[in-house]
Amino acid sequence: MKNIFFIIFSFNVLLAQIPNGKKIVSSLYIYDMIGKESILLAKENRYFEAPNWARNGTYLLINSNGKIEKYSLNGEYLETIKTGSLQKCNNDHGISFDGRTLYFSSGKNEIKKHNSFIYKTSLKGGPTEILTIESPSYWHGVSPDNKFIVYCAEREGNYDIYKMSSNGGKEIRLSNAKGLDDGPEYSPDGKYIYFNSYRTGKMQIWRMLNDGSNKEQMTFDNYSNWFAHIAPHNESAVLISYIKDQGQRHPFGKSVKLRLLDIETKKVSDLTSSFFGGQGTINVHSWNPEGTKFAYVSYSLIDK
Repeated sequence: MKNIFFIIFSFNVLLAQIPNGKKIVSSLYIYDMIGKESILLAKENRYFEAPNWARNGTYLLINSNGKIEKYSLNGEYLETIKTGSLQKCNNDHGISFDGRTLYFSSGKNEIKKHNSFIYKTSLKGGPTEILTIESPSYWHGVSPDNKFIVYCAEREGNYDIYKMSSNGGKEIRLSNAKGLDDGPEYSPDGKYIYFNSYRTGKMQIWRMLNDGSNKEQMTFDNYSNWFAHIAPHNESAVLISYIKDQGQRHPFGKSVKLRLLDIETKKVSDLTSSFFGGQGTINVHSWNPEGTKFAYVSYSLIDK
């Protein structure tokens, strides 16, 4: 969800991409790694996106129309998460490893132009705290010890990877390559930060040590590869691959598939066949605690 150069995916801009007379249908799925199948949980005639799986394994979070919603594992709406006056939440949100804290990105209502700041709040209820001073900033990961967050941010005209204390403060720049670096996420052991980068002229998955050193390319094919989410057992990662090269963009409504990256061998294998998706499908970590299932969203268009 980046600035206008990379396509701004506010809800209104998303709607502008939908053909006249059509509306979006969103389908929430769980992929079962053991049965190698996708199981439909919910199908609704509206746009929702970016599922998280609760660390205690009992529910899912999605976002829709600026709000974060809680769903049961049976696909039933439970409640809307309280985010105070913030009603412009985007698809970059997630839960700390200890299951206590929700981190999320949201625009401010009083700022008319595109903006995104990072916030946190207790999942038990309580005040919402702002962490980033500068905008745009998009949360993507938290360290296993909950001491740091990692995020994508535009500074000086370029999007790079940054980290910061989970209590806020000075941001630390971890990447500075020309072109987009996005989607940073800690490995479960805290050793690595995985991210996607356009530094080679093709969007690929990379990783670096948690201090930003020793950057290493992990995928090497002709797909546009985004958002590597590391399984809890730390042996593989699910990622979304655009069938056709999208440059530095991750648009909605394209042919995509979900694939599995073996962390040790770097071999990538298909999990799903291609489907209509992209932006919103699997922007954030959505594995269950056992690493046997993950959640994602596919889309379709129907007549109004």
